[in-house]
Amino acid sequence: MRPLVIGIAGGTGSGKTTLTKEISQHFGTEVTVLYHDNYYKRNDHLTFEERTQLNYDAPEAFDTDLMIADLQRLIRGETVQCPQYDFSIHNRLAETITVSPRPVIIIEGILIFCFPELCDLFDIKLFVDTDADVRILRRVKRDVIERGRSIESVEEQYLTTVKPMHELYVEPSKRNADLIVPEGGHNNVALEMIINRLERHFHL
Repeated sequence: MRPLVIGIAGGTGSGKTTLTKEISQHFGTEVTVLYHDNYYKRNDHLTFEERTQLNYDAPEAFDTDLMIADLQRLIRGETVQCPQYDFSIHNRLAETITVSPRPVIIIEGILIFCFPELCDLFDIKLFVDTDADVRILRRVKRDVIERGRSIESVEEQYLTTVKPMHELYVEPSKRNADLIVPEGGHNNVALEMIINRLERHFHL
């Protein structure tokens, strides 16, 4: 049986990862996840300072062709070597992660609904919609605590690239979704509906 492919998109700090984790924890080994963030382009030719100035919230920052190729392999039942990205150095790591095919494949990322070729591979497209104030507070907490950024660098990045790119690309991509989920994994009603839909898939 062809795996069920779910795309989960939404703005930075919207709750995409929480929703992804809730689904993954419910179905355990039946689910595998690819994160668009791991497919940022490699920039070994640039210094660290130069890499900090790049726009990481535009579609061209990602090697989406590689993600599409990896997803197609997983759909065919093949194992892939997924890249890893280190936000503290703004670059890909040399090591990859082995990802095996599963009955449900989740693709998560802020811009995944901006690519028609990627959208064509999704069976279900979920857009996590959360208030902008909540999203920026979550991003500040995540980037400072988990990624070692300064408050000043987070503020500058948000105002110069994150917010403009959200308005230009992420928000318009919402119209490509099958279902808009307010608050993502914190929305228990929506989460229950999604899990019920997936359980029906397993019992086909």
